[in-house]
Amino acid sequence: MRPERPRRRKQARHAVPFRIHYPSVSPEFPLTTPTSKASLFGVLSALVASFFFSFNDMSIKFLSGDYALHQVVLIRSSLGMLFLLVFLIPFDGGFRTLKTKRLRSHLFRGLCVVFANMTFFLGLAAMPLADAVAIFFVAPLIITVFSVIFLGETVGPRRWGAVAVGMLGVIVMMRPGGDSFQVTALLPLAAAFGYAALHIMTRKIGDTESASTLTFYIQLTFIVVSILMGLVLGDGRFAGSGDASLDFLLREWSAPKTGDYVVFGLIGLASTLGGYFISQAYKLAEAGLAAPFEYVALPLAIFWGVVVFGEWPDAIAWVGISLILGSGLYTFWREAVHGQMITARRPKRR
Repeated sequence: MRPERPRRRKQARHAVPFRIHYPSVSPEFPLTTPTSKASLFGVLSALVASFFFSFNDMSIKFLSGDYALHQVVLIRSSLGMLFLLVFLIPFDGGFRTLKTKRLRSHLFRGLCVVFANMTFFLGLAAMPLADAVAIFFVAPLIITVFSVIFLGETVGPRRWGAVAVGMLGVIVMMRPGGDSFQVTALLPLAAAFGYAALHIMTRKIGDTESASTLTFYIQLTFIVVSILMGLVLGDGRFAGSGDASLDFLLREWSAPKTGDYVVFGLIGLASTLGGYFISQAYKLAEAGLAAPFEYVALPLAIFWGVVVFGEWPDAIAWVGISLILGSGLYTFWREAVHGQMITARRPKRR
């Protein structure tokens, strides 16, 4: 007997995926539960990457008084490349994964991260570590905005409010009109735009490229650019300005001290692992979701500043840190409450 028409309609309706348009979820992406492995691993990768990058920042500031920036970056990237080729790539698909049809995208992405790193490290040479990191942390806010403009991701009013609060915290840390608001303070701000562009590019090409491939081409770009800078500036003929940032850029190359070899080795390891895990983060999680978890670098910067450099944050710094951390935690709370962690895979073409 032929089934009744009303019953068939009812079953068909329930067979269609049930979608609700939450403020921070694009209807182009499928919803998953809060325990989504892709989103969870993306968030954890962002946290791990933040630790390694924070250690890297502290170490480079530590070396900035004795070596040229491009020399430090060249040694760091060469050691990082060695670690990548020996330990990471063989266990992440092998060397065949380095073959790519998107070389131009890798080149642009590499130049973005070189620009971001160079400007940020120049700022570190002349600023307290926590201040430079806090100003740089306009980057995750820019990533959230860029994810809407360039990736079509949807951000609801509450998350926009969290972005605004985080931006207010960055402004507090910059202290317009105060001692820390100077030309040097614009360096980590410029780095933030390069960093945001880097991760938007990661989202665009991350669906076809492995994390090891993304990291390989970044390290390769660092090595090439550092060698070219060394050939032009490595003799130190432009050094001696008295400005900490300019001297870090223009200083003559010198042989590393015996005790500094360990530091160079550690920053090579940290930069490679940081690059690998941050590439994983933005491959596995939505840019607007992964970005707030990089805020963990702020308390780490305060820790390194106090322990290594004796830089104690004042009351204004604590206010800015609280605002920035609070905005990131609120964003995560909104995602967890509504079960809106989503996969980072783009919708398949039909």
